[in-house]
Amino acid sequence: MRKIVAATFVSLDGVMQAPGGPEEDPTGGFAFGGWTFPFWDEASGEAVGEIFAEPFDLLLGRRTYDIFAAYWPYADKDDSIAKAFNPARKYVATHRPESLAWQNSEALGADIVAALRALKAQDGPRLLIQGSSDLIHQLLAAELIDELRLMIFPLVLGKGKRLFDGGTPPRTFRVAGVRTFSTGVIAARYEPAGAVATGSFGHENPSEAEIERRRTLR
Repeated sequence: MRKIVAATFVSLDGVMQAPGGPEEDPTGGFAFGGWTFPFWDEASGEAVGEIFAEPFDLLLGRRTYDIFAAYWPYADKDDSIAKAFNPARKYVATHRPESLAWQNSEALGADIVAALRALKAQDGPRLLIQGSSDLIHQLLAAELIDELRLMIFPLVLGKGKRLFDGGTPPRTFRVAGVRTFSTGVIAARYEPAGAVATGSFGHENPSEAEIERRRTLR
């Protein structure tokens, strides 16, 4: 059984769009491309490197695939991420399978959820999502993601593509690991932990004022 791990950079308000540079993904008029750069340091780089230390296949949405395919095959051959990404198997959510030119790339097919259920049932390395917000939304809705690995940056962006959307089902998560860095960045691992439970800190016998307050909310 294979695990699906979604690893991404995210702002405090959940934006994950274009962390690497202004030209990475300016769609929707996004003006803050490269927002992770001022917070980067050696320790953050080592934390990212740990994500790729174990064997993996890449699982990518089409837009992220195109960003990577235009960059990593042309990067310094001694770059540790290039050495991990270029030979890796890439599974891509796309309607244009004939245009997947990066080595070891293949399309997931029309039914992405069914294809990934089948891949998860096989033996093999982790299926590692990078970026790919639309794909993450689909897999969160289908409850197929086994782990979130987030690099949380101390800023608010206000707009942009987000990690969670309105289709994400309510769920709790268990913290599987957390580290903090001098720049304020937090590296955190989360695993699904079940349904959301609720309770109340209210009085057992609410006051007339509280009863009236509740009535006006209906």
